[in-house]
Amino acid sequence: MDLFEDLPEPSAPAKEDKLGLNDSSAHHPVVGLSSGLFDDLPSVAAVNPDNAGSVIGMKRKSASDDDDLCQNNKMKCVDGAGCYKLCGYFACRKGERDEMQDTHVIIDDLMKYAKISAAELYRLAYYAVFDGHSGSRASKFCEKNMHKYIVDQIQKGDLSQLEKDVKKILTESYRKTDEDFLKEATKQKPAWKDGSTATTMLVVNNNVYLANIGDSKAILCRENEAKQVALTLTKDHNAEVYEERMRIQKAGGVVRDGRVMGVLEVSRSIGDGQFKKQGVTCLPDIKRCQLTEKDKYLVIACDGLWKTMTPDEVMKIVQEVKDTSQQTECRSSEDGFWDAVCNRLANESVRRLSGDNVTVIIISIKPK
Repeated sequence: MDLFEDLPEPSAPAKEDKLGLNDSSAHHPVVGLSSGLFDDLPSVAAVNPDNAGSVIGMKRKSASDDDDLCQNNKMKCVDGAGCYKLCGYFACRKGERDEMQDTHVIIDDLMKYAKISAAELYRLAYYAVFDGHSGSRASKFCEKNMHKYIVDQIQKGDLSQLEKDVKKILTESYRKTDEDFLKEATKQKPAWKDGSTATTMLVVNNNVYLANIGDSKAILCRENEAKQVALTLTKDHNAEVYEERMRIQKAGGVVRDGRVMGVLEVSRSIGDGQFKKQGVTCLPDIKRCQLTEKDKYLVIACDGLWKTMTPDEVMKIVQEVKDTSQQTECRSSEDGFWDAVCNRLANESVRRLSGDNVTVIIISIKPK
């Protein structure tokens, strides 16, 4: 059975298919996984802010050859025959918080770390945003380890086998990340109470597999009949959503003031060990989208951005920066343009009193 099924053409109405998936861990209640939906998409680059309080906005960086794949070394965009050119840019702001609890990862070339070598596979990449709460330890753990768990599960074989296994790979990676962090957290005295949302993208050739838990979002800007539209590629998980509330209540938890036990805002997360028995799960929603020539860019950001602006407002700001750059006598480079866009979005979110950490990743998409 094809877990993802065929997707509609870009002009067709978006359609969502939900599947049930059993979770072997007692700490992770069973919830539905949504699959299928959009039609195209690209990838990006990322990096972690070494100085959490600093202003960051620069060209993508990618992994080094060291064991820690998140070293901040520059790397060329990964291209393959017939694929689109994907380049990622980012900006981060600490905002009004005392600590920067967001992390993010961009690995343009995951193939050199994986065990698969198929002639038809020309791109394997990984991008992620993790939004921590009650501390930064859970998001930092995700940043350092989740992509390694993905690599460990990618075995030698052909492309078709990888595409069949990708949903299982992503689901298991989320489960193992959560399990290993909770083991570490419970060893501490007192036990860590940190948690984190996660929005990750695994790019296989021109197919992008999106997995998310919590309330960070990813959107795709696509041209439709000479007009750009924003397609939301992720689903928010909070206790006010009916299915989420029902799962929490069945597990013995309560929803008060829109929060799990009146405390936790999201209903799915990595970590948050004190809420796992109340129905909080790490099982992600997973969707697949395929790149097309009508796609312009992708935005991945934590809720610090989305609290202050809609996807349409994000597209409007991108257009404003573009119009401004075109009016200047010395037009900036493409890298400079996307750096300016990321910084403008992050700054505008803080200016609108987001009150939260803000992390923005933009992936530009161009035909090769």
